[in-house]
Amino acid sequence: MSNPVPKVGFISLGCPKALVDSEQILTQLRAEGYDIVSSYDDAQLVLVNTCGFIDSAVEESLEAIGEALDENGKVIVTGCLGAKGDIVQQTHPQVLAVTGPHALQEVMDHVHQQLPKPHDPYTDLIPAEGLKLTPQHYAYLKISEGCNHRCSFCIIPSMRGDLVSRPIGEVMQEAENLFKSGVKELLVISQDTSAYGVDVKYRTEFWGGRPLKTRMTELAAALGKLAREYGAWVRLHYVYPYPHVDEVIPLMADGLILPYLDVPFQHASPRILKLMKRPGNIEKTLRRIEDWRAICPNITLRSTFIVGFPGETEQEFEELLEFLEEAQLDRVGAFAYSPVDGATANDLPDPVPEEVQQERLERFMQLQSAISAEKLQNKIGQTMQVIVDGFSEDNLLLGRSSADAPEIDGAVILDQVEDEVTPGQFMEVKIVAATEHDLIGVPIEDATIDD
Repeated sequence: MSNPVPKVGFISLGCPKALVDSEQILTQLRAEGYDIVSSYDDAQLVLVNTCGFIDSAVEESLEAIGEALDENGKVIVTGCLGAKGDIVQQTHPQVLAVTGPHALQEVMDHVHQQLPKPHDPYTDLIPAEGLKLTPQHYAYLKISEGCNHRCSFCIIPSMRGDLVSRPIGEVMQEAENLFKSGVKELLVISQDTSAYGVDVKYRTEFWGGRPLKTRMTELAAALGKLAREYGAWVRLHYVYPYPHVDEVIPLMADGLILPYLDVPFQHASPRILKLMKRPGNIEKTLRRIEDWRAICPNITLRSTFIVGFPGETEQEFEELLEFLEEAQLDRVGAFAYSPVDGATANDLPDPVPEEVQQERLERFMQLQSAISAEKLQNKIGQTMQVIVDGFSEDNLLLGRSSADAPEIDGAVILDQVEDEVTPGQFMEVKIVAATEHDLIGVPIEDATIDD
């Protein structure tokens, strides 16, 4: 008589980098013959992959752990919150084990202790691309772990360590496996994508019998060429503004990778940027943005900013607004500074009162909303390719253009689509209207623009 298959529940929180960690753990669990279940009642053990970057993420993670303990009772915790001292054990002493992020083997060791693996792992049931938590038509490709920067507001290096680049052949093999499985959009992620290969001195390896340098530009070009074979997109995220980032812009202009650049500028005041330990030459940044647009006019620029950083004056905040006006970025995220345990910025003088932070955040987003709305209006009448995501909860058919990354950007609402479409399918549409955040497009043959 065969032994019952051990069943594991899984909760994944946090950023796309944490999501990839979750996918790796899930893949290993299935490779060893564990069954992944979606309810507490069916699970013999629950894994919670946490986020610990900002206070709200810590609170969400602790609540998720508490719920898992209440509903199931057997919980193993992994992820960034596990690297923040003993906060998990202090809040939930009942947890069975706690690890930090990117700790696949350690997690599996704890699982084995609590729920021994089956004697016959069904390795033939695992697809080459592994198990994914994203929809089938897009996937994240993590190219490195850790970060060499020491931004004063950030504790990621203390949780995930210094930069460790994955071998480029391994990255390319995973990308090919994903494309072969039907993935139509590959989102390249890491803590610092543009630093890829720095730790191995841009070592040359081999892929497909040809030499390939472990470096962002060469990787982007190789991924773009591979994606063309499968009719797929490649999108770059988390690109620190090193000078060599300029090299990927021609690849975007040539259509090899999507004309989309996610660059976290964080602020515009030279003094605040210095306190943040970030690049501080804003005039040079504006010139680079101008050059990027000259080379690739349809480039979409996304960035993130922190308002209310310790010591930020009203004049320095006004400098940030001026930068926003001049840069005319397409996609912007912002949040008010909040102290993170272990961040050196916590020791800076003159913290900005919370009410001032919120007032500045509202002013910032109001300005950016106006910029974004105008940019969306200017797209009315344009023809663009979109990838179909599927139906929303409101039964709207949604797609995304090259300007829209999943989860964080807007969407293209697809109207008057009479033929059956599936997620991952590409369509040519004409933009006929725009809302505050999204575009509305119709198939080319049905396009008439609203007055």
